[in-house]
Amino acid sequence: MTQAMTRTGSDAARARLAQSAVAYAFGVTQDDLEAPTRRSREAAFARQAAMYLAHVAFELSLTRVAQAFGRDRSTAAHACHRIEDQRDDRGFDQYMDALEACLRAAPCPGEPD
Repeated sequence: MTQAMTRTGSDAARARLAQSAVAYAFGVTQDDLEAPTRRSREAAFARQAAMYLAHVAFELSLTRVAQAFGRDRSTAAHACHRIEDQRDDRGFDQYMDALEACLRAAPCPGEPD
């Protein structure tokens, strides 16, 4: 297996981890986050939060985030900008800080313990 294939697999695993955390925290389903369409405003916002967290917590490039989520790079960039704008709200910022800390502390598939 090549390094690129391993990285792609671990990127997808990190994306799923971010999606699972966000689905639980935001009260949406994993199916809502993985849907190819917006579904609802809540699901779209939660998906944006998951993309943002994958980018920030796991230090994935926007291109890698987009690939892991099956979206365009411009969509991942828009998601990150949208969440950054929302972080001006102190409560939301603290919530995202907590989610980010949880994801950073979680063991990532494909990495040594």
